[in-house]
Amino acid sequence: CILGTHHEKGAQTFWSVVNRLPLSGNAVLCWKFCHVFHKLLRDGHSNVLKDSVRYKNELSDMSRMWGHLSEGYGQLCSIYLKLLRTKMEFHTKNPRFPGNLQMSDRQLDEAGENDVNNFFQLTVEMFDYLECELNLFHTVFSSLDMSRSVSVTAAGQCRLAPLIQVILDCSHLYDYTVKLLFKLHSCLPADTLQGHRDRFLEQFRKLKDLFYRSSNLQYFKQLIQIPQLPENPPNFLRASALSEHISPVVVIPAEASSPDSEPITDLVEMDTASQSLFDSKFDDIFGSTFSNDPFNFNSQNGMNKDDKDQLVERLYGEIGALKEELENFKAESGRGMVQLRGRASELEAELAEQRHLRQQAQDESEFLRAELEELKKQQEDTEKAQRSLTEIERRAQANEQRYSKLKEKYSELVQNHADLLRKNAEVTKQVTVARQTQGDVEREKKELEDSFQRVSEQAQRKSQEQAEVLDMLKQELASSRQELEALQCTLESSTQAGAEQSNQINSLEQERERLSRAAEQHREEMAALHTQLQQLQDKLSCQQESSKMELEVLQTQLQNKEGRERALQQHLAEEQSALLQGMAKEAERMVQDALGRLEDPTHMGCTGSADCLLSRTLAASECVEELQNAHSKYLSDHTALGSLLPCLAFFAHLVSDTLLQGSATSHLASMESADRLLEMCKQCGSHAVSYLSALQDPGRVESADCSPVAACLGQISAIGEELRPRGLDVKQEELGDLVDKEMAATAAAIETAAARIEEMLSKARAGDTGVKLEVNERILGSCTGLMQAIHILVMASKDLQREIVESGRGAASPKEFYAKNSRWTEGLISASKAVGWGATIMVDAADLVVQGKGTFEELMVCSREIAASTAQLVAASKVKADKDSTNLCKLQQASRGVTQATAGVVASTKAGKSQVEEKDSMDFSSMTLTQIKRQEMDSQVRVLELENQLQKERQKLGELRKKHYELAGVAEGWEKEGEW
Repeated sequence: CILGTHHEKGAQTFWSVVNRLPLSGNAVLCWKFCHVFHKLLRDGHSNVLKDSVRYKNELSDMSRMWGHLSEGYGQLCSIYLKLLRTKMEFHTKNPRFPGNLQMSDRQLDEAGENDVNNFFQLTVEMFDYLECELNLFHTVFSSLDMSRSVSVTAAGQCRLAPLIQVILDCSHLYDYTVKLLFKLHSCLPADTLQGHRDRFLEQFRKLKDLFYRSSNLQYFKQLIQIPQLPENPPNFLRASALSEHISPVVVIPAEASSPDSEPITDLVEMDTASQSLFDSKFDDIFGSTFSNDPFNFNSQNGMNKDDKDQLVERLYGEIGALKEELENFKAESGRGMVQLRGRASELEAELAEQRHLRQQAQDESEFLRAELEELKKQQEDTEKAQRSLTEIERRAQANEQRYSKLKEKYSELVQNHADLLRKNAEVTKQVTVARQTQGDVEREKKELEDSFQRVSEQAQRKSQEQAEVLDMLKQELASSRQELEALQCTLESSTQAGAEQSNQINSLEQERERLSRAAEQHREEMAALHTQLQQLQDKLSCQQESSKMELEVLQTQLQNKEGRERALQQHLAEEQSALLQGMAKEAERMVQDALGRLEDPTHMGCTGSADCLLSRTLAASECVEELQNAHSKYLSDHTALGSLLPCLAFFAHLVSDTLLQGSATSHLASMESADRLLEMCKQCGSHAVSYLSALQDPGRVESADCSPVAACLGQISAIGEELRPRGLDVKQEELGDLVDKEMAATAAAIETAAARIEEMLSKARAGDTGVKLEVNERILGSCTGLMQAIHILVMASKDLQREIVESGRGAASPKEFYAKNSRWTEGLISASKAVGWGATIMVDAADLVVQGKGTFEELMVCSREIAASTAQLVAASKVKADKDSTNLCKLQQASRGVTQATAGVVASTKAGKSQVEEKDSMDFSSMTLTQIKRQEMDSQVRVLELENQLQKERQKLGELRKKHYELAGVAEGWEKEGEW
């Protein structure tokens, strides 16, 4: 491979072979490809990097694909591909560095252009480059079981082999990094380069450890001498430490050189030896003087030949050369067939990979649907929980209402109890007042009795002591008696009032007892109600606590579900965005491929019709409208991605197909029209790529607009309308009548031809005898059979056309159907005309053959021509037919009958020709040697004349076919000045 890149000064052949390899399906094959490609980048031609940069994105996609595998060679391939991409990017940014990184100190200074900023950036890029190398180193060692001697096994050596290239790269990168850091420390402050020193120290430790572990493996000891790094890293803060730095040198022993690094001189010597051996064998077979005079055979047979014999031999030599050319052409055809089969296998592999990717996309969509259904179920559970929470709140509200009612009732009972207590206090007060009044009456009675006794005693003393005042005393006594009577009356009234008060007190006591009992009952009822109220309060508090706890739990669950739902929705949005970006990227690649094929020289031979371009453009315009609607729905509702993705894929397919069809159509158009069409196709492709690129950027999705693509498609459609064939100079309203007339004329021409053949057959039987009669009967009989088969085919074609018109016109008339499908109608008219014309020509040729004025070849050509015309009629008739139609089956059977009848005409013509030639065979029995020699010379001259005439006729046939294409192009509406 390395020699091949130097031979062809590039890597086109290498990549053409690599593109046919199943690198995405075989991890070991991908690993070995990385190894070979790494060697090419190091030791191949300098143009290998330029030819490989275009495949950088494909290597990145392959790296991401292998990165999903955590076992085997998956991670190894992913990291190795990242390393190769980093290497290509480094050499692209720094073209002064060769692929093997071998540079002198002066070249290193020139690479930085003596600019500290360039040296700073170059150091960062080398750190990134060395980081990828160390990452691959570490991953390979991590994948090996170092407890066993893995370096002597085939599997271990397969993984360790690429590390030789990594060791070579790392030694140079480490050396250049040290020198650049010393140069930066001489120009910049130490604090500015602290990050550089930390990163170098980390990479120094890793590289030292990996070099030490590699040097202990038996595999590397036989192939490469690995240097050892110093014990301590360089001290960049001391400028004199640069003189102590020793560049690590990797030594590859001469006996360990691989087959791909052997000197080129060995191959040159082998090539020279094989060439000399071939020349010696050639001289042994053909003689040493063959190259000087290829037609001088006098030295071989010792005879002198005349000029005619030399001419014959020269002709034989030319025939042999032509045979060799024919064999070479066959070999080239075989190689081309093998290449085409390889390409077909490659396309099948790509198709299988695309199917696999489509299956993955379907699986991911199914997974997203399942997650969406789970989210819907969780949302339903959340709604159920909310409904149960609402029910609990309603029950709590009902309990609160019951508690309010009980509280009001308790307040009412307390108020009643207070009223009863007040009444009881008033009754008790009244009883106390009555008892005080009764005591006062008794005290007054006692006082009156005491006063009466005192008065009586005083009266007795006074009556004894004062007799004189007896009258006065009597009067006083009478008054006293009156007063006493009054007092007695008063006492009696007081006694009656006391009795009444006693009765009233008794009734009050009874009322008090009754009120006491009622109060006691009220107290008992109040106690029971208080107990019940306390129970209800306890129960209500318990229910409130449980409801509160359930509410908190439900709220927590609801928050968790809302959080999960938000996370899932965010994840779903990210997945949908990634899916949209991937689909847009794939669609952009399809359109880019179509744009690239517009400039592909291999596509210049493809041609197409304007009608096909218009159909593709119409389908693409409809797809653009659907895509705009789907895009609007997606912008309003991001969950409507399912309607946008199919439109994107269909949009990319139709736009690519339109671009390719437009390019193919431009190859048959005039220069001006072709240039306008190609320019419009390129604008359409660029607008489509811009739209798809906008869809890949989340910030530009809303501003993405595909209306420019629709405008370009409209202009392409307008150009296609200009390029459409003008067709027949017949109004569309007259096409239906013209079809019927042409079909009737074709049937009439066939019947006329059959009648003429019957007439010729009767004349031949009347006037010919022997072999001529037998030949004419056979030929005319086969022609009659062919005319009958063509008549059956025309009738079947009529029935099928009638069925097509009846099934496809709907409520329209047949003329309207023919006018609507004018292109198909014109094809029917052209095919029917060709059949009628072929039948007439064939009858004329048969008539000339029977009369002895024509040739058998003309009759065979006419029969084949009429068979081709009938095939055109069959193809035009079955275009719009239903595949399950019985009339279509009849038409196909009639077509096979025409084919068999044509073969019969050709066979009978050939048999008649051979029979006539046998009759006219020459008799050489009576000819002398001189006469035979003379005839031989005449035959040779005739052969040369016929060969010359054959070549001229072939050229004439080519010109006629070219002219036929030009005339057909004019009839179909192509421009006369179109380039062929």
